[in-house]
Amino acid sequence: MSRICAPYPPGLSSSSGSRCSLLAWSLVGFFLILQLYTFIHDTDVHNEENQMRISHRLQLHELEEVEEENIQSPTPRGRRSPRAAKRRPRKVHTSLIDEFLDESSQLRRIFFPDETMAIDPVKDTGNESSYYFPGRIWLDTDGNPIQAHGGGILYDEKTETYYWYGEFKDGPTYHAHKKGAARVDVIGVGCYSSKDLWTWKNEGIVLAAEEKNETHDLHKLNVLERPKVIYNDKTGQYVMWMHIDDTNYTKASVGVAIGNSPTGPFKYLYSKRPHGFDSRDMTIFKDDDGVAYLVYSSEDNSELHIGPLNEDYLDVTNIMRRILVGQHREAPALFKHQGTYYMITSGCTGWAPNEALAHATESIMGQWETIGNPCIGGNKIFRLTTFFSQGTCVLPLPGFPGSFIFVADRWNPADLRDSRYVWLPLTVGGPVDEPLEYSFGFPMWSRISIYWHKKWRLPHRWKGKQ
Repeated sequence: MSRICAPYPPGLSSSSGSRCSLLAWSLVGFFLILQLYTFIHDTDVHNEENQMRISHRLQLHELEEVEEENIQSPTPRGRRSPRAAKRRPRKVHTSLIDEFLDESSQLRRIFFPDETMAIDPVKDTGNESSYYFPGRIWLDTDGNPIQAHGGGILYDEKTETYYWYGEFKDGPTYHAHKKGAARVDVIGVGCYSSKDLWTWKNEGIVLAAEEKNETHDLHKLNVLERPKVIYNDKTGQYVMWMHIDDTNYTKASVGVAIGNSPTGPFKYLYSKRPHGFDSRDMTIFKDDDGVAYLVYSSEDNSELHIGPLNEDYLDVTNIMRRILVGQHREAPALFKHQGTYYMITSGCTGWAPNEALAHATESIMGQWETIGNPCIGGNKIFRLTTFFSQGTCVLPLPGFPGSFIFVADRWNPADLRDSRYVWLPLTVGGPVDEPLEYSFGFPMWSRISIYWHKKWRLPHRWKGKQ
């Protein structure tokens, strides 16, 4: 401003000075108006951000409300004389787990509602639209029950679409032999696509079973479980890992397949025992730096092993760490929040539900600590059975830090094709309220909470993009 209002040169009149002053004050006024506009605009932005935070917090608070269940086991059906009971003792159902597994139980409809209560994204356009109902039949856009059991969900940035992969079990349930577990012949890996995580389109079988070649890993009489798909940014390929086994579960291997598209078809490559150890329930996890890891239950399910994959994601490296040794955990589901790695696992009880546990570590290849049962709500037996389900993956909700979806299966060993899905809100936040199981004191990890809801939906402002 000193240059603008310099002393008058000789020959200039005072009118020139007036014009100089006017110009100077005009510039001052302009800057004041600019500052005022910036202040108002920033205030509006901050107010909008605060309103969004408050709105998000209120919506998430709804998902964190604790819902209780008051389901009691019924009294034994019918009466028998003491003499008859002595001759042939009658089985008495003493717990909800017995009722859950009993096909003739009058409580079965609570755990497996019939088709009249199915979630139908095509027809449910009113008040039921976009709501999740854990345990109900979930239909795809063709009106058929979704077949993606034990699976995983991939968000594809190219298409801005979610892809849900899982075991396609639309076949009859039977036992291969007297002491064998309930099973369905291998059909393949099903794939479904969605923009909103509620309306799912069937993309078909992306990895099909082998019908004739009995020596093939994917022969229909073998076992294909827990398929997971990740994208390799360097090779541009979609890589699928899965549990491969024989009828008697003695092969205990992982299988690998690749595809050029999220909807396949995938080409099966091979199977192996990773690091030379048996492998059953497993998952893969892709970290922020692009490094992917295989986590699998090993040593007869007594411990978990974890190790990085090579750069093309087609094999493991020679690095491996044993974790949760002696804890007998399976169905690992990994996720990450604010630099900390978390994992949900289940116990090993076959098709029967059991208690979930949460685990945490600062380094994925470091020591993992168990931080307790994450389930909240329902009742005690609901919490001790993971709401009668078994986890398979945990999906982040972009735009809502600390908020995730716990994706689980409610297995129906009497009719595996009719197994259901249990999707529930999971949050990370607050200190845990239980001491470590194998040490003294309280850990520093944030609490993992999976909230039971009979009916819930995603926050309104969620856009469906990552």
